[in-house]
Amino acid sequence: QTCVLPGVISYSAVISACEKDQQWQQALGLLARMRQACILPGAISYSAVISACEKDQQWQQALGLPELMQQTRVLLGVISYSAVISACEKGQRWQQALGLLALIQRTAILPNVISLSAAISACEKVQQWQQALGLMALMQQTCVLPGVISYSAVIRACKKDQQWQQALGLLAVMRQTCILPGAISYSAVIRACEKDQHWQQALGLL
Repeated sequence: QTCVLPGVISYSAVISACEKDQQWQQALGLLARMRQACILPGAISYSAVISACEKDQQWQQALGLPELMQQTRVLLGVISYSAVISACEKGQRWQQALGLLALIQRTAILPNVISLSAAISACEKVQQWQQALGLMALMQQTCVLPGVISYSAVIRACKKDQQWQQALGLLAVMRQTCILPGAISYSAVIRACEKDQHWQQALGLL
């Protein structure tokens, strides 16, 4: 019998399989085994583990992996950062999500629509409408085009804090930029108007 030692490609393939099946514990265990066997995991392996943690809302596990990547001098890309931000969003950790965005900017990596939208959703879930609006402005500064998902998340954040004027303004911007608001966007603006007793605006939207 021949003894074939698995390499980085074999480990990465198994980690990717675990990621697709949301087996984050198995993925983390394989990453630890690679390090014990002095096999340096690459960006693909780390990204798969981060995605596995993100899918199962394991934000704490995902948050620790970028630091581990830096220690082993593995270059982090916007995809890896976006997955960690998405994990923070699912765990309603908006401050950690914003911290990661700031870290991306310090390392001269341009955030993309996925990372910014995830951070906006994290702020929306805890009614941080001002932070969500700030992220929309950051999108414009970095030439990232927000889509209906990004706008809808900010509108929902405004709805929860009864910021009906902000919500109406965002709806108008969507239409000006040829982004078609969906039923979710309209419903959120109507609820914002309803909560602040602006029934005429709500009726007009309906």
